[in-house]
Amino acid sequence: MTIRLSNTVARRIFLARQGLSGSPGQAMTKQNLLALIQTIGFVQVDSISTVERAHNQILFSRNQTFRKEHLAALLEKDRTLFEHWTHDAAILPSEFYPYWKHKFRRNETTMRQRWTKWHGADFDKAFGETYDHIVENGAVLARDLKEQEHRSGGWWQWHPSKKALEYFWHTGKLAISARRNFQKVYDLSERVIPADHLEAEVSHDQFIDWACRSALERLGFATHGEIAAFWDLVSPQEAKDWVAANREQLDEVEIECTGDAKPRAGHAFAGLSPSPEDWPEPPGRIRVLSPFDPVLRDRNRAERLFGFRYRIEVFVPEAKREYGYYVFPLLEGDRIIGRIDMKADRKAGTLNVTRLWLEPKVRASAGRIAKLDAELARAARFAGVGEIVYAPGWNAP
Repeated sequence: MTIRLSNTVARRIFLARQGLSGSPGQAMTKQNLLALIQTIGFVQVDSISTVERAHNQILFSRNQTFRKEHLAALLEKDRTLFEHWTHDAAILPSEFYPYWKHKFRRNETTMRQRWTKWHGADFDKAFGETYDHIVENGAVLARDLKEQEHRSGGWWQWHPSKKALEYFWHTGKLAISARRNFQKVYDLSERVIPADHLEAEVSHDQFIDWACRSALERLGFATHGEIAAFWDLVSPQEAKDWVAANREQLDEVEIECTGDAKPRAGHAFAGLSPSPEDWPEPPGRIRVLSPFDPVLRDRNRAERLFGFRYRIEVFVPEAKREYGYYVFPLLEGDRIIGRIDMKADRKAGTLNVTRLWLEPKVRASAGRIAKLDAELARAARFAGVGEIVYAPGWNAP
């Protein structure tokens, strides 16, 4: 059976599964925040803070009552969230930790081979001393051990401590206990991860089934390649084999794409409704999305669904940028209507808006600009600045 999804329905399904269909102004408790992260799966962490750090902005775009101290408490006190790697550094529910143990074992095999080749016999000595230091002295920042390296000399001159910390983090021996000025604080996993999650084991087959099943639930519909890429835990072939083994639970879907693109074939769990009445229309207010929002992580999927081509230009030389250093997509209802270049100047207390680019056929009507002004006011308050400063010609055609 093949289910045909109109482009409108496909967008609504994806936005609903990614937490962007609810009321962004409904009061959010700490437990609501945990439930939201469980729903969307992960929240990417990034160091750039043009307006706010990516993880904070991702959550704020879904609910403007989000409080950063709630996220910190869930991570650093309640330990119901932990930080690790999907396709990039991300915040994840701690209940997922047993599945990440399979990733740790895969990482250990490849990383040990590669790093032993780079550093030879010094690998075990240097890394072992770093680990022993944490056992005896507790949580550390990389900079703490770097000072020790400078004093020690000898083989420490290749500065192994940061490599050791990352190696033990990627292989599950260490965990991120907290962040200080965005720098990771490393500690033994048994001091960070709740014992019930740390000690739990799942079989390889359970791991594959969870990784694929949970990805498809959060995507709504997907190809086997998109399923594999969601967590970056399994290979495309493993996802393809999972689809083949679970045919009786799945329907074939055909997704209408934007523009002249051909419909896209994929899979969904049986019973997915193609009726727009069964999927909520997202709030009509404009919302600023992080460039690292899960809705945009797969740039090609976003382009097919929303007709919105987005590439971050942080590493593009200024003269060659099409838009700007760190440009924010704008979501209105179920459409991505444009992008905006802006930056918070906390010393001056201003949100500086440089330029607005609306997508073709999207008008800069008075009503739309008023909605954008309201969203920018919310973003300014969240960033801790009091005034919005618009550059001359910021919304010129």
